[in-house]
Amino acid sequence: MSEQPNGLKTGRREFLKTGGAITAALLTPSLALADGPHTLPAMPSNPVTLKAMPTRNLGKTGYKVGIFSLGGQAALEKPNNFDVAVPIVERALDLGVNYIDTSSIYGGPDRWSEQYVGKVMARRRSEAFIATKTKERTRDGSMQMIDKSLKLLQTDHVDLWQLHDVGTMYDVDQIFAKGGAMEALIEMQQQKVVRYLGFTGHYRPESLMECIKRHDFDTVLMAVNAADPHHFSFDKDLLPLAVEHQMGIIGMKIPGRGRILSSWQPQPLDVQKHMWEGMVPAPTPGTITMREAMYYTLSRPVSTVIIGCDNIAQLEQNVQLARDFTPLTDKQQSELVAKTEPVAKPSLFFRFYDRP
Repeated sequence: MSEQPNGLKTGRREFLKTGGAITAALLTPSLALADGPHTLPAMPSNPVTLKAMPTRNLGKTGYKVGIFSLGGQAALEKPNNFDVAVPIVERALDLGVNYIDTSSIYGGPDRWSEQYVGKVMARRRSEAFIATKTKERTRDGSMQMIDKSLKLLQTDHVDLWQLHDVGTMYDVDQIFAKGGAMEALIEMQQQKVVRYLGFTGHYRPESLMECIKRHDFDTVLMAVNAADPHHFSFDKDLLPLAVEHQMGIIGMKIPGRGRILSSWQPQPLDVQKHMWEGMVPAPTPGTITMREAMYYTLSRPVSTVIIGCDNIAQLEQNVQLARDFTPLTDKQQSELVAKTEPVAKPSLFFRFYDRP
């Protein structure tokens, strides 16, 4: 249901509505970066959250995050989708969601996801903990990314800046090399342009474990769904290490782009191959419900789960599931793991891309 395939090969298009203003703004240096160190405002606070769903500590940050958070993909990464995406962000805040995930690469070069979130943050910045990311591996490249993120998000700070998609040890070595992206993250935190630092990944656990060893990060965004134990498990060693370091742990890929769900209807394999180059084909529907998928991950020691939504109905369903959540027993979790085995590879497609 959530995070359904939406055609990743959509070409780049011109900005609509706000495009001209944003393009003009990008021609000048960011005020947040030009002004140097400044004081961060109080932590975001959505007054609806505590009544809307259970909350958990985001690691040692002290932030109480709702157990369901809004992902920045699905409707939020489609081009020229203001009429659908912006109301989803608005409704999420109305329903008590207090953490919104996005990235500098969601929505292609025009960074549509950050645009849509920014439309709402221009008026409601104090209600949401905003997390964005840099895929760049150098200091200079990452500085350019955060500069543009601040403009598109219409804010002078982000609450969490993350190293995006740390896949292999090669990524780690680039990030931590002299002139690497880690220098930008530390500098922006020192200047109070970003509040906390984190990293994300869904490919192999070893590279993420190495990040934990090299820096005292605040958060990790990791792929953990009910199929996880079948291939390159993050749950086995990475998750306990993150817990040991008192990190905020954000779960992602909960429905595996829909492929783990029994409600998902696979497209013909030739269409899948065209839309999802390099992805493991999914010839059959998944085997579990959205409720089971979300409750499995929330029964692990995570702070919250992020899920992208295609429409407001999906968003409302996910918030309701979070409101009704009760932890699964170990036996129930094991049963779900066994149930996903026939669809494990398609549900973990992100662990089977070729990497350098």
